[in-house]
Amino acid sequence: MSNRIETDALIIGAGPVGLFQAFQLGLLEISCHIVDAQPAPGGQCVALYGHKPIYDIPGTPVTSGRELAQSLLQQVAPFKPQFHFGEQVETLARQGDGRLLLSTSAGKSFLAKTVFIAAGVGAFVPKRIALDGLAAHEGRTLFYHPDALDRFAGQAVVVNGGDEAALETAIALTRIAREVTLVHRRDGFQADEATVAAMRALVAEGRLGFAVGQPSAFDGRTLRIATPEDTTIELPLDALVACLGISPRLGPIADWGFELERKQVPVDTEKYQTREPGVFAVGDINTYPGKKKLIVCGFHEATLAAWGAAAIVFPGKAIPLQYTTTSTRLHELLGVAGRS
Repeated sequence: MSNRIETDALIIGAGPVGLFQAFQLGLLEISCHIVDAQPAPGGQCVALYGHKPIYDIPGTPVTSGRELAQSLLQQVAPFKPQFHFGEQVETLARQGDGRLLLSTSAGKSFLAKTVFIAAGVGAFVPKRIALDGLAAHEGRTLFYHPDALDRFAGQAVVVNGGDEAALETAIALTRIAREVTLVHRRDGFQADEATVAAMRALVAEGRLGFAVGQPSAFDGRTLRIATPEDTTIELPLDALVACLGISPRLGPIADWGFELERKQVPVDTEKYQTREPGVFAVGDINTYPGKKKLIVCGFHEATLAAWGAAAIVFPGKAIPLQYTTTSTRLHELLGVAGRS
């Protein structure tokens, strides 16, 4: 037990609904940890449309995925949730005392009174280069969507991909690495015009190399590319950074014994609890009559789920409904006590 992290609640997923879930739990003085497979918070909002405008968040005429995630992080900050990024919850098992034991791909164990699945359509994992035998190079000279680029300082780096993330990574690396080459299957990109223009300007200046083709072999030190003209290019490198997008995988959740409906977890509409007591599901991962996959609906679900969890975390305790406009206790928790 000494190696296990004990917590009132474990949230699986750090997207907007998962972050708001942590906020609602905090208002009820329920501590939580958050686990996400991505290296940073934001979930689908950041991973798939980080820069695109969002118009249907209450009280916010327009925002973006990244801005929404930052606002939610600022909102939940007073409650100090503990984040665990870059790992996936793999197992969930009921213990003799009623708590839930969960383990992650990073070897961590959590013993939680309640669990909140806020995994959207599943854990987002990087798309891999479609070549055999590359796993041995991952984390050594092959990296997928790295969260920190400082490690590549002074190195020769090849970036593979053609979306916004790939171009932004290549552009950023020109200020850090000794040499940078962008490789994409065609001379066309799925990125903002400004980003593409910045990339082409660096190529014209000779600060960024660009090659059109598909990876055909990689031995850890040299990337071989097959070009559309049926020629081969070999690029010696210190690091290969692949930014080929991400895709959702339901992953281990499918093996936890839940009765799934079209890869979604059925819940009640009183407290958004699954058929497993103490396990709640909020956001796109759940299903119920009338379900709508909207962020605002996920916020509503998270609110009622937090109240459902309170009865488990604080059994027998009457918890009054308080308002952030008037409650001195909530003001203390939020760190705004004494403000006019």
